[in-house]
Amino acid sequence: MALHIGGHVDSTDPIAEARARGGTLSQFFLGDPQSYKGPTIAYAAGPAALKADAEAAGVDLYVHAPYPINVASTNNRIRIPGRKLLQQHLTAAAEIGAKGVIVHGGHLGKDEDAAIGFDNWRKCIDGLDMPVPLLIENTAGGDNAMARRLEAIARLWDAIGAAEGGDTVGFCLDTCHAWAGGNDLSTMVDRILAITGRIDFVHANDSRDTFDSGADRHTNFGSGEIDGTEVSDLVRAAGCPVVVETPGGVEGQSADITWLRDHVGS
Repeated sequence: MALHIGGHVDSTDPIAEARARGGTLSQFFLGDPQSYKGPTIAYAAGPAALKADAEAAGVDLYVHAPYPINVASTNNRIRIPGRKLLQQHLTAAAEIGAKGVIVHGGHLGKDEDAAIGFDNWRKCIDGLDMPVPLLIENTAGGDNAMARRLEAIARLWDAIGAAEGGDTVGFCLDTCHAWAGGNDLSTMVDRILAITGRIDFVHANDSRDTFDSGADRHTNFGSGEIDGTEVSDLVRAAGCPVVVETPGGVEGQSADITWLRDHVGS
């Protein structure tokens, strides 16, 4: 089976961006990734046309939620706007026919009770309308992160499992984040599957920084700290769609996509 892969791209024309990279999917932001402003559809012909055109082209679309979203937070001024923004992105993603919305697991302050953060996730899932799957991504840093260490991911999934709509929540496994977060890539797929029962999406990236550094710095395959064989083995084992979030635009990501296809064996 051919590897279903693409890059993280500009949102103006994600179909053309996929073709330029030789990919079959595209991931993108709907607006400013650092803002609480609601989603915008940059595709000139509008959301319905983007959905129809992507389907006709055989390109799957994935939306990455903005970075400020932290629904685990104990701070009402962060958590409540984050929930609202996440709902807006789920609704907009459905309008363009996206296959899922990826969101980071979030974190609490180092002296806060992690149990509150996990329960805030439960409350968030309880209150969301999810017309497309929500895919929670593991993160690289933070000692009180909801999805850095496997133990935390297990507690997060217990909380989500207690929520109405928890079965619509999937998992996005990022290789750079896992490595920088101190997780063994060679066992990561099996251990995540044992916790969540599913891996829906992979972010395949090399890491500029060392193991367990806590640094979220992606780089192209072969120029970072991760053994390429560990990445290709993980992608093969996960057996799901893949996006590269690496530097260099079309040229850099095309090279990474080609490298993965060659090394995964599809």
